[in-house]
Amino acid sequence: MVDRRDIFTWANLVTVVRLICIPVFLWLLFTKDDRYLAALLLGGLGATDWVDGFLARRLGQVSEIGKILDPAADRLLFLVAVIAMLIDKSVPLWFGVAALAREVLVAVTALVLGAMGARRINVTWLGKCATFALMFAFPSFLASHADISSDRIFGAFAWMFGIPGLVLSYYTLSQYAPLARHALADGRARRSSDSDTASQIR
Repeated sequence: MVDRRDIFTWANLVTVVRLICIPVFLWLLFTKDDRYLAALLLGGLGATDWVDGFLARRLGQVSEIGKILDPAADRLLFLVAVIAMLIDKSVPLWFGVAALAREVLVAVTALVLGAMGARRINVTWLGKCATFALMFAFPSFLASHADISSDRIFGAFAWMFGIPGLVLSYYTLSQYAPLARHALADGRARRSSDSDTASQIR
């Protein structure tokens, strides 16, 4: 049974608030047609990516639910933002598709590994750097298409962070390959051990 204390935590509250902000972002972009405010919100959501994890560790509120909810929220935010910007045409098609393809590949691989019994794979430091760069690049692309005087500056920032972030994100895929093999082997070994223990108890 899930402990209520593992659900109602400050860390999970921050994650839920970030999830609630996703429809707000879509409303600003498509209903209000305010790319600048949408970019600010998206940038804020990207910049606070670390807050829920920090609170969980700082307050001793690390939970299995949080370990699933936090990365799921980050991935959903990224996917929704990229797809919305592709529809809005505020990001170059090739760049958005490349970033989206990588994210979908990682998500599908994670689901397949989970179904095969692999343990959870922690995000690498380089992976976090790539995500940070892209979460800075996409709001900058959006702001560069807003009707503001600093649109060219945001455009420069978008490419400054976007290209290294995209290259690094694909490079990290090669790092995850051996990690995936180990995670699958560890997961199967753990299931085998649990099965043997259960047999001995019976």
